[in-house]
Amino acid sequence: MGKQKNLTEGDIRRQLTSLTWPMLLGMMGIVVFNLVDTYFVGKLGVHQLAAMSFSFPVVMVLNSISLGIGIGTSSLISRHIIKTERRRVQQMGGRALLLGFTVVMLFVIAGQLTIRPLFAAMGAGPVVLGYVEEYMRIWYLGVPFVLFPMIGNNIIRATGDTFTPGMIMVTSGVLNAVLDPILIFGYGPVPYMGIQGAALATVLARSVSFTIVMVVLTRREKLITFALGRIGEIGQTWRNILHIAGPATLTLLITPLSIGVITRILASFGKEAVAAFGVASRVEMFAIMLINALGSVLVIFAGQNISRHKYQRILDALTISTKFSLFWGAVVFLLLLAAGEVVASLFSTDRTVIDITKMYFLIVSASYGFQGLVLLSTSTFNGLNRPYPSAGFSILRMVVLYLPLAWIGARLFDLPGVFWAAFIANVVSGLFSMLYLFRLVRNMRRAHDTGSGRDPEAFPSS
Repeated sequence: MGKQKNLTEGDIRRQLTSLTWPMLLGMMGIVVFNLVDTYFVGKLGVHQLAAMSFSFPVVMVLNSISLGIGIGTSSLISRHIIKTERRRVQQMGGRALLLGFTVVMLFVIAGQLTIRPLFAAMGAGPVVLGYVEEYMRIWYLGVPFVLFPMIGNNIIRATGDTFTPGMIMVTSGVLNAVLDPILIFGYGPVPYMGIQGAALATVLARSVSFTIVMVVLTRREKLITFALGRIGEIGQTWRNILHIAGPATLTLLITPLSIGVITRILASFGKEAVAAFGVASRVEMFAIMLINALGSVLVIFAGQNISRHKYQRILDALTISTKFSLFWGAVVFLLLLAAGEVVASLFSTDRTVIDITKMYFLIVSASYGFQGLVLLSTSTFNGLNRPYPSAGFSILRMVVLYLPLAWIGARLFDLPGVFWAAFIANVVSGLFSMLYLFRLVRNMRRAHDTGSGRDPEAFPSS
């Protein structure tokens, strides 16, 4: 049966810890993957680096769609893996991959047909556009190897095994780091390929991930079948996955799109402010990576326990996670308070950039623990098959609070006003999202205990 874990019994703290650290390693693998690509392409020249930068929004959209489908699949399977017969779970896995294949075909066809007009409309000049086309022609062909491992890894996670997906992500990052210089610059019998080599390295590294994921799913876990059932049954599974995937994808896209608006606001204070924000954002990504990993674990923990009506275990897990997020946020704040200048100096030697980065750390990092609460609650909502509160609180944080407060703050209090807007948005949305989540789970428990109702969304048909 593979490494399936029953998360409805046992020590909660130990389970959360053992599931989170492999996810953390996997996320670090993805970060390394992106940094290595950028580093080696940057050595080719400014035009090639600009070409890769132009590709980022398209890559971001595909990653968001892939992760959205993956989250929807993980939520669905984790709610059935304990109590549903194996054949039905296998069909869910197969149908999820078929959904991914359908999305891939649409994405690849549309992408290949629109490379030049799309990136020209984004502002790529003739020289850069040529490099963009070289990169994207190969990258689009590798899209299946990007999407399938994301879905497959989420299916594996739904069994309670986060170690295998984490190691697969690390393997992909390491392999990409090895292949990049060989394929970009040429080595031995391998010719110089330039930016095309970067795209090919990505495709090859992801294809290895794809192969490993499929072997694990079909041979070890036996969670995939190609006997998918009737068209109506396939459609029902797709609807259940998309019920989560749609709002999850929206949630994933909200943050980068909103950050784009914030960057535009900061641009009015000069290039140093934009550079400092870029530095602080990268540090922030590392600072909350551990909370992100814990959030991905809560999806499957909540999914398995809701299938057994173990509401108290979910509440206990949320209490532990909430305390940890606030503790971790406090630790990071104190570290950045003490070493903010040193950290900023690693990325820039410009005195203004360093000072603005320190200001960001002083104000915004004090709210990282509350930002973590938003991440944890939105993940748990998805595990409970409640995607709309998940999307709603992300919209509250970024669109309702952060953007308008940043605009107002910039006009009334200059640069610090923008940073205080982030602080307020994190604290308010973090508190409200977690309070609402606790109330929701308690209401679900009360309804179950009194027999007054059954949450129809917790157990959709396959």
